[in-house]
Amino acid sequence: MRTLCTDAERDEAVALVQDRQRWLTMRGLPVPTRADVPALFHDPQAKPAGLFEDGLLLACLIPQRELDLGWGQGPCLFLSCIHTLPDRSDNTIQLMTLWASDFAARRDLPLVRAEAMARQPLDVDPIAPFLRQLTDMGWDVRGSGTGQHGERVARLELIAEQRSGLSALIGCQVHEPRLTADSRSIA
Repeated sequence: MRTLCTDAERDEAVALVQDRQRWLTMRGLPVPTRADVPALFHDPQAKPAGLFEDGLLLACLIPQRELDLGWGQGPCLFLSCIHTLPDRSDNTIQLMTLWASDFAARRDLPLVRAEAMARQPLDVDPIAPFLRQLTDMGWDVRGSGTGQHGERVARLELIAEQRSGLSALIGCQVHEPRLTADSRSIA
C-alpha cells in the first residue's frame, strides 16, 4: 500500500476508477453520479493511495482522518472513493480491510469507516451479497443514509486493530491522512 506520488501512478488510478465504473454499470450496480471522481485521484493534495501487487494497481482510495462524518461517533480513518480492479475484488478487499484496520490503529484512530453506494433497502439492494462479505471480514453495516458526496450509501465501520506481522504481507508507504474540513451535509 502506498501513496500515489507520480503522475503515472495517478493516471493508472484514474483508469482503474473508470474501468470499475464501467464494470459496475454493465452489471446494473450503483455508480457514483459525481462526475469528477476520477479527477480526485489526479489531485496530489488528496494524497490518494493504492494497493499494488507485483507492480499491478489492484485498488485505489483516498484515506482521510475524520473527526465527525455526521454518522457514527468519534474520530476515524475514512476510506473515501474506494475502487478495486474489476474481477479481482474479493482478495483485494480482504487485504485492504487488514491494512486499514492496522493503519488506523497505528495512528491512534479507533475506527475505520467507509461508504458503499446503495439504491434500495440494504437487504434487497444489488450490493447485499457484497455487504455480507464485508460483514464476514469484520465490518459492521451501520445502516444507510446520505454519504459524503450526497448519494445514498451503506455506512460501514471496522474496529481498528494493530496487527503485528502484517508488514510481511502488506508493505505500507502511505502518508499520514490529512484532516478534512467538514464542508458537506450528511442526513
